[in-house]
Amino acid sequence: MSTTQSERLRELLEPLVASQGLDLEEIAVDSVGRRRVLSVVVDSDTGADLDRIADVSRALSAKLDETDAMGEGEYTLEVGTPGAERSLTQHRHYVRATDRLVRFQLHEGGELVARILAVDEDGLDLEVPGVKGRKATTRRLPFDDIDKARVQVEFNRKNDDKNDNKTEEEEA
Repeated sequence: MSTTQSERLRELLEPLVASQGLDLEEIAVDSVGRRRVLSVVVDSDTGADLDRIADVSRALSAKLDETDAMGEGEYTLEVGTPGAERSLTQHRHYVRATDRLVRFQLHEGGELVARILAVDEDGLDLEVPGVKGRKATTRRLPFDDIDKARVQVEFNRKNDDKNDNKTEEEEA
């Protein structure tokens, strides 16, 4: 049974990424003109700041240099995070998206935009925004009903927690 280059790279790099406290989300090898680009997407429950990305990038680069996993020829290594409008494909992605607005494509057809309130093994508890002055409603959505899900960027979300605007003196 042959494995693809991406699968071999995942087997090689995933333990190294995990040792840095991150999850290996995605690997892609693309040709750009005459050179190749190895894109590695990492994340964690607490996010990945630039320092963590730089550390894992150096570790991956060193590991790739000591193996022939990328074969002959030059390539560029790009390490990053999933981005603001990430697709949700695994249970941990939904957990990380708790309290975020998500657009769901449903197996039965149609779509739903709702905020994730809670995640368990079977599905999601959602808050569906009200329309035309109506109050928001809650809904249960089993994972089996979801075809695709993508986090939405919110520019004007109102802050429900009034304590977030306190100064350090007020909190003391």
